Amino acid sequence: MRFLPTSRRLLSSYVIIYVAILYFPVLLLPVFSFNDSATPKLPLVGLTFKWYESLAGNTAMHGAAWNSLIVGVSAAFLSTVLGICAARAITRHRFRGKAAAGSLIMAPLILPEIIIAISLLVVLLGLGMQLSLITVILGHLLICVPYSVTVLISGFEGFDPSMEEASRDLGETAFGTLRRVTLPMLMPSIVSSLLVTFTISLDEFILAFFLSGAEPTLPVYIWGQLRFAAKLPNVLALGSILIAASLVLLTAAEMFRRRAERKMAVRP
Repeated sequence: MRFLPTSRRLLSSYVIIYVAILYFPVLLLPVFSFNDSATPKLPLVGLTFKWYESLAGNTAMHGAAWNSLIVGVSAAFLSTVLGICAARAITRHRFRGKAAAGSLIMAPLILPEIIIAISLLVVLLGLGMQLSLITVILGHLLICVPYSVTVLISGFEGFDPSMEEASRDLGETAFGTLRRVTLPMLMPSIVSSLLVTFTISLDEFILAFFLSGAEPTLPVYIWGQLRFAAKLPNVLALGSILIAASLVLLTAAEMFRRRAERKMAVRP
């Protein structure tokens, strides 16, 4: 379908306006983080790095960042392992309820997170579990696994299953085939899954707010600081660092995903 010149211009204008509305407030965050004023306003009073320097001695923020790192790495690793199992089952096997299983795995993407968080809170407390980083990891698994499965399904569909069959015909065991053939071929998709799920876990707030208890993650810590006006400049500086880190991780994940696609496209 070819667009007329007028339709093309309207579509381009719509995309530009949409992106501007979506990202302009985010772009203002780093700008105000360098403002030599306790209140974010224009014009800037002056440029300063003192808000970033103050983060170096903030032990509470360091503890929250360490908690987020633990949760993010754990959720990324576990969700990728589960994603490999689910993606392999979906792409390599036929079984009753396959479509329903795939839909259930993706369900957390469309369910409101606050409903998921409250449901998990009720269930975990009913089981007698104390709120901790473990409960946060369990909650993050629910929302990270669907993203991991989506990335890994494309990886499994990108290479010929006859390569696994040839490995088994040559006497290799199922585990050996997985270790020597499947995982190396999937490595770009696996790395992409790890980066995407880590980024999602790092930025997630609602589940962490309900399930973290006395061990807050970084988003929960930031929300707590917003109650104090004097802490706002530090929050802006910390938020700018998180935005930069998320962009780097997502860019790296997209590079690995495209690398995997190119690798499969040139393979005979």
